[in-house]
Amino acid sequence: MQSKRLPQNYRGVVAPPSRWSREFGRRAARLRNSITGPVILPPYRDAGARALSSSATPSHGDFAIASDRGFTLIELLVAITILAIVAVLGWRGLDSIVRARVALTNSMEQTRGTQISFAQLENDSEHMAGPDLLPVRETLRAEQQRLTLIRTVFDDNQPTRLQVVAYRLQDGVLSRRESQPTRDLNVLDQYWQNALNNADSMPVVALQANIASISMRTWNIDENGWRTGGTDVPAPNANGDTKAAAPKKGLEVSLQVIGQERPMLKVFLLGAV
Repeated sequence: MQSKRLPQNYRGVVAPPSRWSREFGRRAARLRNSITGPVILPPYRDAGARALSSSATPSHGDFAIASDRGFTLIELLVAITILAIVAVLGWRGLDSIVRARVALTNSMEQTRGTQISFAQLENDSEHMAGPDLLPVRETLRAEQQRLTLIRTVFDDNQPTRLQVVAYRLQDGVLSRRESQPTRDLNVLDQYWQNALNNADSMPVVALQANIASISMRTWNIDENGWRTGGTDVPAPNANGDTKAAAPKKGLEVSLQVIGQERPMLKVFLLGAV
């Protein structure tokens, strides 16, 4: 069987383009011309009409300019307001931290001063001279805002000596004074009287500041209870002699610090050493 040859210019059967393909072709051509093709504008009489025509027919450069625009005034005001609020909140937090640190530092200083004062009081109370050394003399007088006692001093290569120690609260400062150690009872009596009359020249050491008040109570050996400081001060008799007070075995000291609700209280044993 002999095959038939097709003509040389035969292209086959070409289907006519559909409506959708024609619309897609028109849109593609229009998009290609708007991006790459030159824009030919007719001559206009003034610049206002030219600007209007250019804005009515945007090109690729127009889209770039529109995308690179800056912030508006409202956006800048909103950003500045947010930054101001954050700055105020940060400043308040920092200020509260600084205030808490200052209050904590002051509290630590007050606690340290109280510990030093109580430690010195404890040392003096433990070394207070008892009735075995001074049987007919008063060795402790606890009055309001003032404490005076006689204690023993032990130094290397030195015999046991006696010393007058005086605590006093004045202008919110608790201070301590001490006399020179001595073995002469007459000199000791002079130190004692000068300390009671605030006529001594002993050096003053400030222990703690910001003290509102100090109160003391004593525990007498022949009594079964606490006695308010200053109520057992011996009074002179008709002959002018002063009777020694009852021996004391305990001392209670209460320090009221300015700014604290409750006082600092501690009990000391007298003559424990």
